[in-house]
Amino acid sequence: MDLGLTGKIALVTGGTRGLGWATVQRLAAEGCDIGLCSRSADAVEERTSALQRQEIRAHGVVADMTQPAEVERFVEECASALGSVDLLVANVGGSAGAGLLETTRDDWIRTFDLNLFHAVAAVRAAVPHMQQRGGGSVAIIASISGSKPAPRGQYGAAKAAEIFLAGALAWELAPHRIRVNAVSPGSIMFPDGGWERFEANNPDRFTQFQEREFPWGRLGRAEEVADVVAFVLSERANWINGANIPVDGAQGRPNAF
Repeated sequence: MDLGLTGKIALVTGGTRGLGWATVQRLAAEGCDIGLCSRSADAVEERTSALQRQEIRAHGVVADMTQPAEVERFVEECASALGSVDLLVANVGGSAGAGLLETTRDDWIRTFDLNLFHAVAAVRAAVPHMQQRGGGSVAIIASISGSKPAPRGQYGAAKAAEIFLAGALAWELAPHRIRVNAVSPGSIMFPDGGWERFEANNPDRFTQFQEREFPWGRLGRAEEVADVVAFVLSERANWINGANIPVDGAQGRPNAF
């Protein structure tokens, strides 16, 4: 199926590892020009060079997505280098702190900065460029933790807010022909990711978790999420707007506790 993405300019926040890098690779394979960012200069250089060696137009930016000015700089630098912005994947996320009683107000604020507020800043910066192109598409990478409660509360609350944001912005940006959707992965296994480390440190608990919460007896793969993101961004998904799309293999609880 031709997704109609050839020649589109796609920006992916946190695009050097895990879900972000899998999404970058999928969009590049569909013919997109790529803008990506990370806080690591080495990661940005490595991934951007890898794309360019494949004759893919790519631009990397070292930036901290918890800082609104850095988010805006990322979008503007990529738009200048690549020509504009058609597609945006707000992928950066994470959590600070532990359980409620051990977590500070700053932990909650940082968690919302990593997830919701970075997505807001990225969309705000990208919209003027999409308007000039006659429309665009946004995928906000949320989580099933936004709809299936589990520790830690700050992470789930931030992801629930991202899901709501996608629906609200779908209405607000519809007059500009800009679609906004949330994609909510379940637990995903990828190299050097949290679940790989958890398995190495807690093999028995990981096995129990995998057998208990996954009908197919395994965690998801980053490429499986990236396939959905690419489709949702594409012209083939023009009538999907304001949706929250789980990619979780019918997973039960989103944690191993």
